[in-house]
Amino acid sequence: MRRYLVIANQTLGGEKLIARVRECIETGPCRFHIVVPATPPDEHLTWVEGEANAIATERLERAQARFRELGAEVEGEVGDANPIEAIGDAIRENEFDEIIISTLPPGPSRWLKRDLLHRAPSFGLPVTHVIGDPEPSTGEQ
Repeated sequence: MRRYLVIANQTLGGEKLIARVRECIETGPCRFHIVVPATPPDEHLTWVEGEANAIATERLERAQARFRELGAEVEGEVGDANPIEAIGDAIRENEFDEIIISTLPPGPSRWLKRDLLHRAPSFGLPVTHVIGDPEPSTGEQ
């Protein structure tokens, strides 16, 4: 059974990521582990850690429900605000066959500005990048 680590925040509920999940399911038995980095909301001048965790938790719960509607086996967690740290934490606790990273498009994506796509392969797993649209909510990636 293939295991996929999905890293996403604002784009977690987007159609492009859901299309990738469908593709994975169609190739055979698989499981998904979603990590939503608790990224501070960007539209506030000040924020508290609890706010970032609440936003990430809400997104995680919606995404798990949506993945299950597709027939996927899924689990998940809220991760470190730094997506590379969140990936490392998840990989230390679980085994995966592939990392799926869903980001905003170049320009608005802070994850791409942080060079996440070039740093993630250092974990020794194939990385698939999905560029998605933001969910209507707060937070960022």
